[in-house]
Amino acid sequence: MKTFQKIAIPVSLGILGLIVFNSCSVGIPKGAAAVQNFNADKYLGKWYEMARFDYKFEKNMDNVTATYSLNPDGTIKVQNRGYNYVKKEWKESIGEAKFLKNKSEARLKVSFFKPIWAGYNVIDIDDDYQYALVAGSSLKYLWILSRAPEIPESIRQRFLEKAKKIGYDTDELIWVKHNQ
Repeated sequence: MKTFQKIAIPVSLGILGLIVFNSCSVGIPKGAAAVQNFNADKYLGKWYEMARFDYKFEKNMDNVTATYSLNPDGTIKVQNRGYNYVKKEWKESIGEAKFLKNKSEARLKVSFFKPIWAGYNVIDIDDDYQYALVAGSSLKYLWILSRAPEIPESIRQRFLEKAKKIGYDTDELIWVKHNQ
């Protein structure tokens, strides 16, 4: 039995470490670059999710918003909210974001379930911080955000073209309804 424990415990810890490591992907897709000279203070506040890929945490959600505010320790509070139109109920998730290097590069990691972190990379933003294109750590995650529940066609096309050049399949984007 002691021999089994000597093997099983390190193997179990190794598997657990591999799972945690793989779920803590804070990279940026090949060909994407985070915004430089980023103004974190201007980015804070409420954003409307205009488009995203379908994934389990936002399944059947409309009226999705993300609100970013500064925590006393310098990290960023992330408050995501949306309406599940199938279950007919509002859902909310509170998380935390941290800059990977410095506040002037728009590369962050975000967590809603510590110690699991995910990449959050602002890869395009307008000069007035009204519209943002956000990439996750892979081509599975992409968001188009706006300060208002609509987006000009010129910005929409600019973001779609940039995402396509990186390798995103923009035909798979879900365009979020905002009616509440």
